[in-house]
Amino acid sequence: MKHRLLSVAAMSGFIAVALGAFAAHGLKKVTSPELISIFNLAVEYQFYHTFALIALAFAANWLCPKLINWAAIFFITGMVLFSGSLYLYALIGQKWLGPITPIGGVCLLIGWAIFATAAWRKPVSKDQI
Repeated sequence: MKHRLLSVAAMSGFIAVALGAFAAHGLKKVTSPELISIFNLAVEYQFYHTFALIALAFAANWLCPKLINWAAIFFITGMVLFSGSLYLYALIGQKWLGPITPIGGVCLLIGWAIFATAAWRKPVSKDQI
């Protein structure tokens, strides 16, 4: 699980850098500053949660693996829904994507709550990992 989570985090980081560069260099010619700002917000949140996935992968050495797995699932789902809907909105301008964004935000919040719960609980012994 830990190596897979690090792989997902690395891919997410790669994608975030690529999309950030696209926003900085490619979007200026084709869309408004407001939509570029929305796109950049998506990149920013993807980066935050990429680092959260890295933290989860390392925390899995000491914290409850089931909770770490659930936190990762919610972070990944949240990134796809939150950042993904903002990327699409900024690129195609369809307002129907708007309601998807807060669902992704709620998934991110749930991921943080689960991560906090895992950290609050008694650390896992090496025998349980």
